[in-house]
Amino acid sequence: MRVLITALVLSAGSLLAHSALAADAEAGEAKFKQLCATCHGPTGQGDGPASAALNPKPRNMSDSEWQESVDDEHIATVISKGGAAVGLSPMMTAFGHLSDEDVDNLVAYIRSLDD
Repeated sequence: MRVLITALVLSAGSLLAHSALAADAEAGEAKFKQLCATCHGPTGQGDGPASAALNPKPRNMSDSEWQESVDDEHIATVISKGGAAVGLSPMMTAFGHLSDEDVDNLVAYIRSLDD
């Protein structure tokens, strides 16, 4: 009986953790559309309305190879400190005014874009 109760508690905790991640991605999507979609496009494919005038073109964040090549900390640094902080284009604006929660939510949303 004790094993069954432990299994149920662990399962419930796993479901709660998954729900929290979904909420983060949803909040991140709203912030992404507000701050990032102009350049990166609404689905992160680098095809926003401002992308035509940018050189280099904005990152396609739905690209699986790119998703696998970076960790969450890298994405968060680019969001907070801008592209130049990590050797990328200085055209990528720094959003240092965002809260840690907003940055985490954006990272969760960007991770959800993986093809």
